[in-house]
Amino acid sequence: MKRLVFLYSHPIQYLSPLSRLAHEEGTFDVWTIYCSPQGVQPVLDKEFTQIIKWDIPILEGYRSVFLKNWRGSRRGLSGFWSLVNPSIVGWLWSAPRGILVVHGWAYFTHVLAIVCGKIMGYRVVLRGESNWRHERLLPWWKRQLKRLVLGKGLFQFVDYFLFIGIENRRFYEQIGVPPHRLLFAPYGVDNSRFSAQWMALREKKADLRRQLGLPERAQVVLFSGKLIPKKRPLDLLEAFALLKTFNVFLVYVGDGPLRPALEVRARALGLAESMRIEGFVNQSAIGLYYAAADVFVMCSGVGETWGLSTNEAMNFALPIVLSDLTGCAADLCRFGVNGFVFPTGDVEALAAHLRYLLALPSELRQAMGEASRTLVAAYNYQEVLASLKKISQHT
Repeated sequence: MKRLVFLYSHPIQYLSPLSRLAHEEGTFDVWTIYCSPQGVQPVLDKEFTQIIKWDIPILEGYRSVFLKNWRGSRRGLSGFWSLVNPSIVGWLWSAPRGILVVHGWAYFTHVLAIVCGKIMGYRVVLRGESNWRHERLLPWWKRQLKRLVLGKGLFQFVDYFLFIGIENRRFYEQIGVPPHRLLFAPYGVDNSRFSAQWMALREKKADLRRQLGLPERAQVVLFSGKLIPKKRPLDLLEAFALLKTFNVFLVYVGDGPLRPALEVRARALGLAESMRIEGFVNQSAIGLYYAAADVFVMCSGVGETWGLSTNEAMNFALPIVLSDLTGCAADLCRFGVNGFVFPTGDVEALAAHLRYLLALPSELRQAMGEASRTLVAAYNYQEVLASLKKISQHT
């Protein structure tokens, strides 16, 4: 049985189900290596501005190893040198050779693993999130420097690249990666878990609204994410202020440094009674908010390489409105079918799409939500595992 090693910065609720599926499926001898305990041990998340620990089982159902981080285990992850785990070299050397999947190159340990893995005889596979729509906004010289450092440098130690979506593939193509080294590995969430929650909650919207303290008769627009600059949460508030003729309520699920600015601006616009910031909501409860909502919005700017909250929302049959710099927009939004894409920062365009969706008869809006569920079903862990099996057949 061929060994399959996943290397991640820390336990992530969106990635651990892939390790679990690969272990249960039994094709590979699966090991998952973590460089930090963030997520399963309380660690300060600077963007959420609070200590975070996921409340769902992230380590169950597969084998995992935590490497000692020379930078300390209680510090949040920020910057290339925040993960320095030299023991990865010994671990790779002592283990049977197989397929090594490294998630990104943002940390020293990941670069070290890519280089050492290739030298030691592993089939090195890279799965990153870089987005060509964002990259092309960089100055010409920065793009050329990346092409040199990555395309002519680090990427020469990589055998295959797993692209997560359309813009991610374009990034690799622009860097110079040939098509035969590119395989589709869609970015996704645990569709089975979220879909099961939706089926259990779909007839209970009124009860959920009462439970969460949301208005029962208003239409609810939902934002789920950190309240940080790249998420542009103030854009949604400004668009919301233009929806004066609708009985609509705005919910922010998330927290972060922009919360005070949102609260101040909401009061200035006279919207303090028509919106709520719920703060951080953990995984076990997040589905309640999706099931209680009518429309989901992600209005992010540069830096939003995908936006997995969109996948979550689509599992709950929500029509979506996405900015064009939200990484998943090219993959997950079919214009007018399950939602709309607007130019990032264009508040009036965002408001116009919301106005259209809120004015739709409920059955038509529900049909758009069902289109979301159908579309997101293809962005699953089984497709990722299928690509890894193809790589295994070529080794």
